[in-house]
Amino acid sequence: MGSTEQLDMEVMMPLMEEGGEEENSDEESSELQQQPRGITFTQTLLHLLKGNIGTGLLGLPLAVRNAGIVLGPVCLVLMGVVCVHCMHVLVTCSHQLSERFKKSPLGYSDTVAVAMETSSSHCLRRGAPFGRHLVNFFLVLTQLGFCSVYFVFLAENIKQVVEGHRGNSSGSVSVMMLYSNSTEGGGADDLGAGLELDQRVYMLLLLPLLILLSFITDLRSMAALSAAANVCMAISLVLIFTYILHDVGDPRRLPFVSTWSKFPFFFGTAIFAFEGIGVVLPLENQMREPKRFPQALDIGMGVVIVLYVSLATLGYIRFGDDIKGSITLNLPHDTWSNLLVKVLYSFGVYVSFAVQFFVPADILVPAVCERVSEPYRRPADLCTRTLLVCITCVVAILVPRLDLVISLVGAVSSSALALVFPPLVELVVHSARPSALLLLKDLSIAILGFLGFLTGTYVTVGEIIYPGDQGDEHLHDDRNWTTPTIPPP
Repeated sequence: MGSTEQLDMEVMMPLMEEGGEEENSDEESSELQQQPRGITFTQTLLHLLKGNIGTGLLGLPLAVRNAGIVLGPVCLVLMGVVCVHCMHVLVTCSHQLSERFKKSPLGYSDTVAVAMETSSSHCLRRGAPFGRHLVNFFLVLTQLGFCSVYFVFLAENIKQVVEGHRGNSSGSVSVMMLYSNSTEGGGADDLGAGLELDQRVYMLLLLPLLILLSFITDLRSMAALSAAANVCMAISLVLIFTYILHDVGDPRRLPFVSTWSKFPFFFGTAIFAFEGIGVVLPLENQMREPKRFPQALDIGMGVVIVLYVSLATLGYIRFGDDIKGSITLNLPHDTWSNLLVKVLYSFGVYVSFAVQFFVPADILVPAVCERVSEPYRRPADLCTRTLLVCITCVVAILVPRLDLVISLVGAVSSSALALVFPPLVELVVHSARPSALLLLKDLSIAILGFLGFLTGTYVTVGEIIYPGDQGDEHLHDDRNWTTPTIPPP
């Protein structure tokens, strides 16, 4: 069990690409390939599920609202199929380059760099180091974006749990005062409203806890905690499905197709949810039977697509236009199970923060520490980690809407990693004799990703700078879940 958890923590670090070092000899490479220690087929499936199921899943009902009850699920399936195809393309190209040039297993950025180095184009060969740094940049940007999403998610859910519980308590006090013929019946409501804190305050309260979590440098020590967090998130999803299936509304009341001005928000949220391409190559490289990885990828991502479409569609049908950036925010506080969902999923996200944060820290912290003398390296390490966490917190404070943070991260970085780089790498690998069909397919996918990047970023930034009425209501009018309903006397 210990070795399984150790591998579990390793595959969650997509930038830990030890196989990309060119100085490894062929003997070392063959020893790694023949190493009996590796993850099994079943473990690979579980890791694929874990790498794709997170906060993005909970935001998909809102994504379907931005596309329509018919167009949304259809586009979600199509996007999932395209993303899975790009994962296969990346794995295939990595294998071909590794076998052709007798290199050890390659990671994402090394695959891009080696493809450019072996190209017939002199311009691409000179730009190979830039290609490696560009992929690493987007990977780091994505991981820090995840951390900002976690800040907003934790703040919103903790705010609901704390103030929703207090609101219910104040509601009981208010009812008692009404029944006692108090002349100041509004006092209890004022008391309940006085307990409300701005969402940004909760982010600041979370900041010290997440800074302490970022000081963990060896994630293997968190293996047991990570396993518990995964169980908590699984229980939360079961409870969410149980609630929304209890009273599913009529889908005919919802628009089949939304306005095209909202569709870029759908793209950003959906591609954010499908951002599991960073763990594909590390998983395949650590698999005991790498030849079975395509089968594992198809099965695992098939389950992910079914889960995504089911929760997105049912969640939107259940809550309609009132759906929020995370479906957990729509769950009322009238039962213990709904509160448990938010607490358990928040715990899982809190633990996941350390895993996601480890990737950018492992890239940026050593670069900073190399520039200071030995006695100051440990303080420099801690200060750099603190600064990175503070940056993610500042981004969350500046953009405190969960839907906008998810859409922005998805449009800016996830679209490049999932849809742009893989088809371009395939074109470079087959640049000698590319078929017309291959050229058309790869260019279409890359253009789709690039257009999604442009439109998604444009509309999301525009909504951040000039928020609409919905955004203002979302930030400043929380009475729909904090103010208790007082029955008539």
